[in-house]
Amino acid sequence: IEKVGAAPRALGALASAGPRLTGSTPLFSRFVCTPLSAECPAAAPGPAAAAGPEELLALRSAAAQLRRTALEQKERIRMDQETIRELTGKLSRCEGGLHAAPPAAGLRAAPRPGTMGHPPAEPPAVRELEEAVRALQERIDRIEELPSRPNGSAPTAPALARDALHSKMEQLEEQLLAKILALQKERHAANTDRSQQQHDIEKELNALQNRVAELEHGESPVYSPPDAFKVTIPVQNNYMYARMKKSLPELYAFTICMWLKSKALSGLGTPFSYSVPTQANEIVLLEWGSNPLELLINDKVAQLPLSLKDKAWHHVCVAWTTRDGKWSAYQDGEQRGSGENLASWHAIKPQGVIILGQEQDTLGGRFDATQAFVGELAHFAVWDHMLAPAEILALANCTSHLQGNVIQWDDQAVEVFGGASKAAFTACDDGRKA
Repeated sequence: IEKVGAAPRALGALASAGPRLTGSTPLFSRFVCTPLSAECPAAAPGPAAAAGPEELLALRSAAAQLRRTALEQKERIRMDQETIRELTGKLSRCEGGLHAAPPAAGLRAAPRPGTMGHPPAEPPAVRELEEAVRALQERIDRIEELPSRPNGSAPTAPALARDALHSKMEQLEEQLLAKILALQKERHAANTDRSQQQHDIEKELNALQNRVAELEHGESPVYSPPDAFKVTIPVQNNYMYARMKKSLPELYAFTICMWLKSKALSGLGTPFSYSVPTQANEIVLLEWGSNPLELLINDKVAQLPLSLKDKAWHHVCVAWTTRDGKWSAYQDGEQRGSGENLASWHAIKPQGVIILGQEQDTLGGRFDATQAFVGELAHFAVWDHMLAPAEILALANCTSHLQGNVIQWDDQAVEVFGGASKAAFTACDDGRKA
């Protein structure tokens, strides 16, 4: 408000026309007001943010004092405004009276305080108000103009403590993460070592059992030639078996031959099974309970008219091709059965597991004792095509030593587990004597 209660232009006439009212307060005042925010400037990145706890407390106290002073000044201004309105009303009434009775001629009014000749004197209350407002504005300006802490200045003690705490927490988190990773590696290594130790123990146990059997029978541990051995599974259970170290490639035809001698009381069991990750019964030769001997390919079944339960050595071959699913079965060089539509146009999947003596319900495991083979096995071999009947007959009569082009019978290619053992065996001599 630049001017409050400005006098009308008729004030000169009032001053010259009549005497001044005795004891009245000055009729005119000048106020200079500066806008003042009701709140202290918000704490922002700057002086207050960088100040310490004592400086922040002092700033808060100053802000509260400024608010109280501003409220008091606001109340005083309101009271002064009421007084000015009252005086203005009286002045208006006086001015109306002067217009009704003009002054006498020849009389010249002397200039009075408050007229155009002399500016009105400001009352002490107004001066005090202006001084208080001016002091309040200066304090606000000083608060707003406090210099910011330079970037290169040293941080305060609370900032240093906070940074040290964060650094310590980060170090602890890194140590905890490193410990968790180390424990995971140790657990993985322990599991791997346990599996490897179990495998090594089984291997050593099998080697000892083989050595004991050799010493009991006076047999040499070295076989010559390398295929002159047999695998013996003496008891029907779910843990004695032999495993071929080599797997099969993808096949569109095959011939599988072997010498076997069953000692089972009922059912031949499972002379061999081939399982892959997606199919447990990829290739299986199985005689279970009172069921006939069966050849399974990709879970499709063909019954084989073979008789192998007389506890004598027999040469057995099964041949198959994906074209129309044609198959044939041979016993001692003679074809006993054939057919079609056995897993037609199916390709034998690679990278599986070949087990001798057990039927796999999962890849390489979960054997069933009721489906186990009991007896002796030798010369297990695989070709990637169907052998001719004459070739199979020559193998059975020992007039040919044709080796499998996919799997060959070799002492180094066969592992035995669970008590199954290896012993010397010559198919063309011992097989015919049996």
